[in-house]
Amino acid sequence: MTTATAFRSVTLLLALLACDQKPQTFNPSGLAGPTLGQAIPKPDFTLTATDGSQFNFRQRTEGKITLLFFGYTHCPDVCPVHLANIAAALHTLGPEVQRKVEVVFVTTDPDRDTPEVIRAWLDKFDPKFVGLRGTLDEVNAIQRGLKLGEASREPQLAPADTGYSVGHAALVLAFTPDDSAHVVYPFGVRQSDWAKDLEVLAKLTGPA
Repeated sequence: MTTATAFRSVTLLLALLACDQKPQTFNPSGLAGPTLGQAIPKPDFTLTATDGSQFNFRQRTEGKITLLFFGYTHCPDVCPVHLANIAAALHTLGPEVQRKVEVVFVTTDPDRDTPEVIRAWLDKFDPKFVGLRGTLDEVNAIQRGLKLGEASREPQLAPADTGYSVGHAALVLAFTPDDSAHVVYPFGVRQSDWAKDLEVLAKLTGPA
């Protein structure tokens, strides 16, 4: 996906949520990520993990700071940069904070992203990152529920190009132990800001 597409997805989501219902007071110590005017409830869905097991997102991430990101392994910029920055930030923090954070990646390109491909790609960032796969219809239904829009194939760059890119949301949703996402992270968040925010958010959980 292009950087311009990424910024459009951020603007759309923040605009949709800013005009929704009552404002919330969530803002612990001020965070680098934009705080939403209306929290997003944690979705309850089950997809297949890279080890072949069924992963119920809501149950398996209970009580943790959960970073949920929709992308694809062939992504040239947004996806690898997001995950590299998160991984680098986590590696600067202590094990107590790391144990409180779960990173969940959901592919928007199931045709090419087999479990083996996803696992090998995520391992480049952090072997503890969770990779999930479902049909494109299943994944798009989850994204619609989160007001992220749907993933879609984008035109080939040239007539002879047999590959394709996938348009998808560029946001990372950060769910807290109250089963809500109060803050999101658009493309371009620096490693230092990730580290600061994750340390602050980790304090919202109980003992590791």
